[in-house]
Amino acid sequence: MSHLVLMGSGETAPTMVRVHRRVLAESGPGSAVLLDTPFGFQANADDLVEKTLAYFADSVGREVKVASWRRRDGATVDQERALALLHSASWAFAGPGSPSYALRQWVGTPIPEALADVVTRGGTVCLGSAAAVLAGANAIPVYEIYKAGDDPYWLDGIDLLGTLAGLPAAVIPHFDNNEGGHYDTRFCYLGERRLEVLEAALPEGTGVLGIDEHTAVLLDLVAGTAEVVGAGAMTVRSRGASRRFTDGAVLALAEVSAMLRGEGAGASSFDASAVGIPTDNPESAEPGVERVVSLRTVADGARAAFDMALEDRHVDGAVTSVLDLEQALRDWATDTQQGDDEYARRVLRAMVVRLGEVAVEGARDPRDVIGPFVEVLLEVRAHARAAKDFATSDLVRDRLTAAGVEVRDTPDGATWHLATAT
Repeated sequence: MSHLVLMGSGETAPTMVRVHRRVLAESGPGSAVLLDTPFGFQANADDLVEKTLAYFADSVGREVKVASWRRRDGATVDQERALALLHSASWAFAGPGSPSYALRQWVGTPIPEALADVVTRGGTVCLGSAAAVLAGANAIPVYEIYKAGDDPYWLDGIDLLGTLAGLPAAVIPHFDNNEGGHYDTRFCYLGERRLEVLEAALPEGTGVLGIDEHTAVLLDLVAGTAEVVGAGAMTVRSRGASRRFTDGAVLALAEVSAMLRGEGAGASSFDASAVGIPTDNPESAEPGVERVVSLRTVADGARAAFDMALEDRHVDGAVTSVLDLEQALRDWATDTQQGDDEYARRVLRAMVVRLGEVAVEGARDPRDVIGPFVEVLLEVRAHARAAKDFATSDLVRDRLTAAGVEVRDTPDGATWHLATAT
């Protein structure tokens, strides 16, 4: 099918499972290969490999092999093994990490050509987050700008977009990021001001292809189309002018190219859902289903359902909310970029504590709960007996007996006990 797939984030999250299954099914026979370069510098690189393999095996249902290329000066035999895997692959994947690190390990090596070859042979290259940045003609050094405070600048990307799809673009994932709260972290943590500086430095005729989080853009090089799938949107931007396309939109690559060059004011798109083409957007596919874009939203939803269940005194509903959140933590465990797991765990622990409080109330000795009421009634009965109002005295006793409270008159006064169930 010859696909180039770019993901804005969530490439190993539950939100992208359906996309991966679809693309893998369309990629034809051949190996599925993980290229581990973007996170190869991290101390937990081995753990990230295992989590990624587990995600594809358990959630997507596909065994993936590892083409390990963590450094350009690695052992020759290991590099040749990685290249051999790529040359036999029908699907190759790279994801989170550092764009600038990956570029240093790839540029001047056979890796860019090997990735392009996967697509030209009819397969699929799927790049998410940091790796998606590399697909354009220009690439942002995210860590250097956002973390180290360097002035905005571009690196040369490997330009799979230009080579394979004819798109003159710099790819910016995490386009709709809002983690900053009071400060602007949109556009892969750049914010508007730094994006404008970078945009002005792009070569004439090159634009920005922005991809929201938990969103994929499927470039079908045979059909000549770009399809948007997921929770967010694809933004085509040229010199500050943007056009945004949401889930289900399908555009001709020639239209996208024209917009990137600043010539696409009249370009058209269509919404697949309007003409009956199935989409992966839960909101359009199934009414009433919440659009899930992160573990945090799942946790917030579980907490809201838990609160409502307790308010309605629906214990089973509260327990279900706890179990649902615990399952969500398991489902999201293989997401290599998940930063909300500790937040979700805090929510889960708080829910468990509150269930414990409910259990304490329910586990109290029932005599402690009803005792004050029984004592009041016995006092009323004692006053009635003293006034020789035996009708009232007997009525109080009989009503207590009917309620399961056995009253016994002793020389020291009336005592009561809860009747034993038979």
